Amino acid sequence: MSTGGLRYQYARLNIAEKLIVINVAVFILNALLPFLLGLGKNAISQWFELPVDLMAFLFQPWSIVSYSFFHADFFHLFWNMLLLYFSARIFLNLFSARTLVNVYFLGVILGGLLFVLSYNVFPVFLGSNSAIIGASAGVTAVLIFICAYIPNQEVRVLFFNIKLWYIGAFFVLVDLISIPASNSGGHLAHLGGALLGYVYARQLAKGKDIGEGFSKLLDGLGAMFKPREKKAPMKTVYRKKSKVSSSKIDYDKESRQRKIDNILDKISKSGYESLSKAEKDFLFKAGKEE
Repeated sequence: MSTGGLRYQYARLNIAEKLIVINVAVFILNALLPFLLGLGKNAISQWFELPVDLMAFLFQPWSIVSYSFFHADFFHLFWNMLLLYFSARIFLNLFSARTLVNVYFLGVILGGLLFVLSYNVFPVFLGSNSAIIGASAGVTAVLIFICAYIPNQEVRVLFFNIKLWYIGAFFVLVDLISIPASNSGGHLAHLGGALLGYVYARQLAKGKDIGEGFSKLLDGLGAMFKPREKKAPMKTVYRKKSKVSSSKIDYDKESRQRKIDNILDKISKSGYESLSKAEKDFLFKAGKEE
């Protein structure tokens, strides 16, 4: 397949699938390049992992995000991406790709900060020369977000239907009791992601999107790397008056948003399956238009 074909196929993926592709690509490159160049196993990842030492962190601040793209082994990657895939399927039926990006990366950041803070505050961790990698904090944020937003929605797990809040509570409980056992830093990061996902969902249910500032930051960073468009020569253009007034457009937009909010409220109270086919179709189309 040509490069153009690959770009086309990548562009057709949803945001979660794109994140999975990026994580897999980074995993393969991180495994191959050190071997081909005769370098140590961690020669590349050491520049992107999140260290607990504050001075080391100050010298590589990008690691608060970059650590999430690296994984220790195949199964570390596999289980993270599998959970992201299934969590995102529910998430993207309800919310836009931008909201998922907000939840995922804010979860990564808060998970990383909780890890660094804990290792510099709690006596049991002091003196540890540790670092973390993995997307678990972001994945957990996405999972707990949907568990908190539609807690009574049932999903099929093996042979049983289980409410989402049971699943969320199980993951959080496992992380809590696993902190003293092993991989303490990883479990702390998971809990940071879970906290972000829960707070984000509860605030969004109240009509407040706590990720708006983060979205604007991403837009600003994206604008910095976009090539500047050449200004076309100025010329006089006479526009025909639109037949549809702006007030009419605003009314239609508000009416559509009210309908979406009502459907989401219904899901929160009675579950996704309580929706009629028309409501499901409307929600699906609205998600595609975001």
